[in-house]
Amino acid sequence: MASITEGEAVSSDFEMPAPPLLRAWWTFVDFKIGIVPAPTFVILLALIAGFVAIGKVPSDMLINIAVLSLGGFACGEIGKRLPFINQMGAAAIFATFVPSYLVYAHILPKTLQTSITEFTKSSNFLYLFIASIIVGSIFGMDRRVLLGGFLKIFVPLAAGSIAAALVGTLVGTALGLGTHHTFFFIVVPIMAGGVGEGAIPLSVGYAQLLHLSQGELLAQLLPPVMFGSLNAILLAGCLNLLGRRMPHLTGEGRLSPEEHDDVPFESEETSKFIPNVATIAGAGVTAVMLYLAGLMAQTLWNWPGPVTMLFIAVLLKLGRTVSPQLEQGAFVVFQFFRVSVTYPLLFAIGVAMTPWEELTAALSPPNVVTIMATVITLMGTGFLVARFVKMYPIDVAIVNACHSGQGGTGDVAILTAANRMQLIPFAQIATRIGGAITVALALISLRHFL
Repeated sequence: MASITEGEAVSSDFEMPAPPLLRAWWTFVDFKIGIVPAPTFVILLALIAGFVAIGKVPSDMLINIAVLSLGGFACGEIGKRLPFINQMGAAAIFATFVPSYLVYAHILPKTLQTSITEFTKSSNFLYLFIASIIVGSIFGMDRRVLLGGFLKIFVPLAAGSIAAALVGTLVGTALGLGTHHTFFFIVVPIMAGGVGEGAIPLSVGYAQLLHLSQGELLAQLLPPVMFGSLNAILLAGCLNLLGRRMPHLTGEGRLSPEEHDDVPFESEETSKFIPNVATIAGAGVTAVMLYLAGLMAQTLWNWPGPVTMLFIAVLLKLGRTVSPQLEQGAFVVFQFFRVSVTYPLLFAIGVAMTPWEELTAALSPPNVVTIMATVITLMGTGFLVARFVKMYPIDVAIVNACHSGQGGTGDVAILTAANRMQLIPFAQIATRIGGAITVALALISLRHFL
């Protein structure tokens, strides 16, 4: 019996001529909003509206897969279809900030908001995504340049952080915000690593040193974090557009010119292997295992869980302890989450973790200019320094942008806007390690100046 190859029909139905009406229906079925077929989208929308109408919206996985898929991919599609700004990260911005505004304006039904928030915070949805993306992208990298890339990225990251701190503080001071306030309450929060790992530890430390309310301090620290992340998303999208016009400045997700094969499917060593469903599933469980190893390290020794997971994955890759088949399976998991989960996740982040009030609180002209100057300097310095360490300027600048993002959620939004999700391991270094160093140095400095 002749075998069926890719692209051949798998059903006798395709061998029979279809009537025009049926072909028209198939065309409608094949039209997708994101990844969701149009009929599925319409029916799900009606079903969710029905649940809202009767006031019984569960908080389980199934209803949230439906709600987040509809909301995330609808916002993403709108952003992708807007002229010009669609090439500057509009899809990621819309998927994150439109739902935030819908919550603020009470347009999103309260029952849906409650369901999304409970599911997002109780299911560790974000960390499942980050684990799958990190493990898949690391296992898919070229082992020969992985270690060099991790070491070299600290040079533009450190240079950018120092330059951003100086320029941001000078600009804020010149605009009348005061040197002390500008540095500790605007510049430092931007580069502190987000909310959970940055603003909250900062507010606790500031409260102990300044003998003020931690809640009041946190309210002052959140707006720069939010608006700094928005600036980074916009600028990352602009860099993606620049990369299309000047391709010699970007590796399209590779940091160094010597990186020739950053995915295992293109490697001579692994090209003969095709992962089956069991291997792909096993790779997914492996990613969860590595996340739990990081969580255990955080529980026992207070080491940052995502960073621990990242370095374990790097050691496994460098030691060649992962088989080529499992590497390919992990890369398929990476592709699945990048394509099918990114926009639903951004929508969930917008509803559950991005208060619109905090974002708009940072919109006074002096604050806006100071935040923009800080983020632009951070990214611009990375862009310039990349030349001296033989790295791609655009990709390095995007990694530096993640240092001014909203933690792990910001990394996802920034890299989605830049269309470079494979940079997530380096983004995590910029966010987690860079943020931890920023928080530590800020608290030491504040103690010294008191």
